This record gives sequence, C-alpha cells and structure tokens, in this order.
Amino acid sequence: MDMHLFLDNHAAIKKIARVIFRYASGFHFFILQVTSHIPSHIIRNTIYRVFGLHLGKNSFIYSKSEIRSPRGIYIGENTLIGHGAVLDGRGGLNIGNNVNLSSGVWIWTVEHVVNDSNFCSVSEGVVIEDYAWLSCRTVILPGVKIGFGAVVCAGAVVTKNIEPYSIVAGVPAKKIGERAKNLSYNLGSATPFI
Repeated sequence: MDMHLFLDNHAAIKKIARVIFRYASGFHFFILQVTSHIPSHIIRNTIYRVFGLHLGKNSFIYSKSEIRSPRGIYIGENTLIGHGAVLDGRGGLNIGNNVNLSSGVWIWTVEHVVNDSNFCSVSEGVVIEDYAWLSCRTVILPGVKIGFGAVVCAGAVVTKNIEPYSIVAGVPAKKIGERAKNLSYNLGSATPFI
C-alpha cells in the first residue's frame, strides 16, 4: 500500500471521527437541555442519573438548569438546586448534603487561559461542602472550595476558597461576616412538578 494513500485515509478517518464525536456531544447536550424543561422532578432526576449524575436521596434539581458532563457531578443528600442553575461537571463537581443553591447559580470547572496564544482551556474541580448556601445569581469559578456552612450572598463572584461558616459578598467575593455554627436543618423536600 502506498504510504501517501495510507496517510490520506488515516487523516480522513480521524476527521470523520471528530465530526461524529462533535455531533454526539451536541446531541447529548441537546437531550440534557430538553430534560431540564420537563415539569417533573422524578423524570428529570431519572434522566440525569441515566447520564451518570450522582444525585443523593431527597435531592432535587429544579427546572431550566444546565447540566454539563453529568458523569463528573456528585450531589449529596437533601440538597436543592434552584431554577436556572449551571452545573459544570467537566472538571469535577462535588456538592455535599443539605446544600442550597438558589436560582441562577453558575458553577464552572473549566475556563480559558486569558494570556494563552491558543486560548486553551484548563479544568479544576469545585467542592461545595455540607450546609453551604449559595444565593441567587452567584458565580463559582474553577478550583474553588466552599467550606462547611458558608454563605455566598446574591450576585457574588467567588474566585478563591471560602472558609467554613464564612459569609461572603461582592465581586470578587470577600468575607463580610460569620454564620452560626449550630446548623442541623434538612432541606430534602420539593414540590413534585417544578
């Protein structure tokens, strides 16, 4: 076999494989987007689990949330994820027990390197420990750990680790207070058709 013909065939096969992978990834994302609009926790949770997301007992993801790479997402028990959240599992996302993510929370585990000439991306996992509360419209960037019982106030952008029981606010988020340490609530309830 002619070496040039072999290399041409090999390059063509690689190109076809990339196209197939891109279409499969797009279809996967499309199914997850459609799933987020189904008006039933039971059906949504079942489909998310089929796609590999670990969702603990009595935990719920409300509608219109965007799930990226569900296999990389672990959600503990009695945790509520509000409407319109973005959960990025590409770099690994671990959310503990009795965590409350209010509506519109965005958690990212992949970002571009701003000064890289090829605009490459890097990934770092995010950890949200038990009893944390992320209020509406907060943004959590890659590599961040939110400590046990910490509170992130509405609209904050978290770029660094947050200590347990800290209350943070602002852009970038800075400590503004301390939360009581006697947390024992159980969040695990949600209306069935939202």
